[in-house]
Amino acid sequence: MTWQRIAQISVELAICAIHPIPGEYYFLWTTKLANKNGDIGSKWVPYDVTLSLPMFLRLYLICRVMLLHSKLFTDASSRSIGALNRINFNTRFVLKTLMTICPGTVLLVFMVSLWIIASWTLRQCERFHDEEHANLLNAMWLIAITFLSVGFGDIVPNTYCGRGIAVSTGMMGAGCTALLVAVVSRKLELTRAEKHVHNFMMDTQLTKRLKNAAANVLRETWLIYKHTRLVKRVNPGRVRTHQRKFLLAIYALRKVKMDQRKLMDNANTITDMAKTQNTVYEIVSDMSTRQDAVEERLVGLEDRLVGLEEKLTSLQGQLELLPEELTRCLAQHAERMEQRRVPSAPSTMSLHPWPVSPVLPPVSSRTPHLVPETGRHHGLSHSATVTTTSQSATRLTSQAGMGGLGNSQGSDTSAHS
Repeated sequence: MTWQRIAQISVELAICAIHPIPGEYYFLWTTKLANKNGDIGSKWVPYDVTLSLPMFLRLYLICRVMLLHSKLFTDASSRSIGALNRINFNTRFVLKTLMTICPGTVLLVFMVSLWIIASWTLRQCERFHDEEHANLLNAMWLIAITFLSVGFGDIVPNTYCGRGIAVSTGMMGAGCTALLVAVVSRKLELTRAEKHVHNFMMDTQLTKRLKNAAANVLRETWLIYKHTRLVKRVNPGRVRTHQRKFLLAIYALRKVKMDQRKLMDNANTITDMAKTQNTVYEIVSDMSTRQDAVEERLVGLEDRLVGLEEKLTSLQGQLELLPEELTRCLAQHAERMEQRRVPSAPSTMSLHPWPVSPVLPPVSSRTPHLVPETGRHHGLSHSATVTTTSQSATRLTSQAGMGGLGNSQGSDTSAHS
């Protein structure tokens, strides 16, 4: 809760706490009587008079009732539109809408209420010191002439309370007069349809006047020519008369053309405003359509980016698994090579010679135990076989199919031997 809200609640509590005191209590009220030659008058006045005047401040509750019972405030759609446009639905906004919808009724109710309330308060302030103000009609007369800024001076307030009420009434009257003039001028203004009809009527009349003025110019020109060229004796007086009429006809023609130009400018202004409004509406609609298309494209790009990101994630996972797969394949290949390097059981010499393989090394390097040599030569042949096998591992890996063929051939040869 802000300090403004706290101050507003405190003021409302103070206003609502003002009320007459139970019982009868008086105070001496001394003032200078302007209606009785400036005599000083003192009267015992009840405290209820001074407490009843501030009680009119409770009239602010009427504005709150108008706000809470307004259709603009109770309609959810109106409040939503106002929230989107950053408009607060308060008492000022409701009064503006009422002044737009029914300004005459609002001004009439306000002025009548002000007249009655000000008359009653002025009577309460003045009736104990002057008998003339004891009558409510005299107080209403004083408020009326003060509100209208007339001020005949036949009845004047005596107390400072009454003078303050008169000054407040005069200021409110000036404001209401200005509002009344604005409302009347708005009511007397032509609508758009009425302006179009008026412009059409004026254009028709100006066209007729233009034709008549042009005809008068031609007629006076012909008469001047007639009285100067087609007569035997020229009459100077008649010629001057027609020359004067000729100049007047030209002046009238120019004036009609000027009025027609002004009318066309006014009509073009109204038409241009309508065309501008339509153009702006079309531009806004086009911008909205393009914005929707751009938003759809952005959504499509976002979807594609999400799909691409998922594909990159899966590819990254596969790349992470690639070293493991390569390691596993190399391990399997090493195991196979180890199995191939293990020497087979000793057997008799094959009756058939080893076939020549395009991939595998010679038979003596692969199976040195089949070659009949001494023990020393046999050890050397075995070490040479291991070295040759390790050197040909790369060739066996790249030519797995042919290696398999060689392996199968070796197996067949071993079985045959």
